[in-house]
Amino acid sequence: MAKFEVGNKMGGRKPGSLNRSTEQAKLAIARLANQGLNNITEDFEKIRKENPIEAAKLYLKLLEYIVPKKAQMEISGQLDQRIQQVSININRKDSEPRN
Repeated sequence: MAKFEVGNKMGGRKPGSLNRSTEQAKLAIARLANQGLNNITEDFEKIRKENPIEAAKLYLKLLEYIVPKKAQMEISGQLDQRIQQVSININRKDSEPRN
């Protein structure tokens, strides 16, 4: 098989793998984020003592990354049907059996 024929694979990066500079940049950002997470509690307490309102705003912004927002729904038009029955089933998902 000739050197430059179609289908001849002669090394190179695997598909989807990062080049060295991208990998190093991501590692540097991860290290910086890790340092920030180590100090976040102290930083938050300092902000809370100096400006409680700003601390509350910051808390709510951070909360968006942990608790998903509910999607807004809008119902338009007229509903002529009445609800006849509502059923609710609750399933426990814990490892301990019920007493």
